Amino acid sequence: MTLDLVRPARALLSVSDKSGLADLGRALAARGVELLSTGGTAKALADAGLKVIEVADYTGFPEMLDGRVKTLHPKVHGGLLGRRDLADHRAQMDAHKIPPIDVVVSNLYPFEATVAAGKPFDDCIENIDIGGPSMVRSAAKNHDFVVILTDPSQYAGLLAELESHDGATTLAFRRRLAGEAYARTAAYDAAISSWMAGERQETFPERIVVAGRRVEVLRYGENPHQEAAFYATSERRPGVATARQVQGKELSYNNLNDTDAAYELVAEFEKPAIVVVKHANPCGVAVADTLAEAYRRAFAADPVSAFGGIIAANRPLDAETVEAIGKLFAEVIIAPDADPAARGALERKTQLRLLLAGGVPDPREPGLLVKSLAGGLLVQGRDIGRTLATDAKVVTKRAPTAKEMADLLFAFTVCKHVKSNAIVLARDGRTVGVGAGQMSRVDSARLAGMKAAEMAAAAGEPTSRAIGSVVGSDAFFPFADGLIACAESGATAVIQPGGSKRDDEIIAAADERNLAMVFTGKRHFRH
Repeated sequence: MTLDLVRPARALLSVSDKSGLADLGRALAARGVELLSTGGTAKALADAGLKVIEVADYTGFPEMLDGRVKTLHPKVHGGLLGRRDLADHRAQMDAHKIPPIDVVVSNLYPFEATVAAGKPFDDCIENIDIGGPSMVRSAAKNHDFVVILTDPSQYAGLLAELESHDGATTLAFRRRLAGEAYARTAAYDAAISSWMAGERQETFPERIVVAGRRVEVLRYGENPHQEAAFYATSERRPGVATARQVQGKELSYNNLNDTDAAYELVAEFEKPAIVVVKHANPCGVAVADTLAEAYRRAFAADPVSAFGGIIAANRPLDAETVEAIGKLFAEVIIAPDADPAARGALERKTQLRLLLAGGVPDPREPGLLVKSLAGGLLVQGRDIGRTLATDAKVVTKRAPTAKEMADLLFAFTVCKHVKSNAIVLARDGRTVGVGAGQMSRVDSARLAGMKAAEMAAAAGEPTSRAIGSVVGSDAFFPFADGLIACAESGATAVIQPGGSKRDDEIIAAADERNLAMVFTGKRHFRH
């Protein structure tokens, strides 16, 4: 038999995060609940004027081994695990003088925070909680009778539950908290196992656990008939998960995906840069001496696609940049920060979401990317590959000029963040045509050239923007046709990984057209 309503008589509190502890203790004591506690938690409750029984006095066994052993005792776990509806359990508890414990409050040692702070190995080990997770799991298993709280955010819910049910809790309430408790201990163990794998320099351990904390339930997924939610992991990489949203309605699944793509790309550049993304692909990218000028150049690359897009900046937003954005309808702007004038000007755009990430991600920082498949996960390292001028091997008769080389490196950097097959035409530190996601590389090349011509015509320019541009290709040209298409558009230089069986043919085609071409030996596929 399971009792629905259970009125707690005894609570055990042992917490690392003491926020809200005193108020919770007072509310429980006011309902006649006896308070048991340990160490610093007991002191905090006593300092708040509450009567509290130390666990060492309760069990008759002292804390030992520098506090490693204090709640690991039959009188604690028997009180948690004993079923109140079984006569045999009640008889054993009576025989061994084990009273039931009805509420457990435990939020575990701050292991994740210790690791994040870069503390030494031994400090991290000491912050692996043993007694806390044991109590949490015991209480959660016996949730038919026991309430388990693992986070201060749950305290108000317990007090509201007690108020609604004359000092009792319902089975549905206890069962929900039990599920949350097991999720918490699972995430805790995942953080420990991930850290230990890192300490062993083992990128892909035998077992991998991905843990996240729900940030919000989204209105829907990629399409309105799909459900979705956003979870944050323990990785402290500046971006959508760490950003503070200072205005605008809630973000959608597609907003989050596109904003992440934009911010990861804009972080690649050292000069002030702007990236405009639409459907996870950049439609305009530019660098300049000022952020405002970078925006004007990135927007002009493809004003049509920029409508309803995502804008990412690698510098704090200023008033001049916001003025340049003007009346453009954008879904999201993300930047490391924004000055007061910029924020004030953006407030008039009530539909715009403004995210301030507090920093820019480091494109050289390793990390893992996870993608789900049916019945499995694909895990790979983040693409931290970067190509410098000294890495590029000239393979044609003509070497690129210094200006061409600067644009080639810019184009190849953008290629990293364009869906394959990727062809990027660039000139003077901005994109002029992007071919993305085509099944054939020659189609991507033609698309990039077509965009460059169309955008020039729309702007009233006499010739295609592809004339005098350079070409970045995320992978090798399998045939000369793609390179020829770029040359026919007006490009003068090419950067690509090389490695095709027909490299000699491609090099010959470049030489015939006086193209400069460099090989990087590095591919940047992004599917």
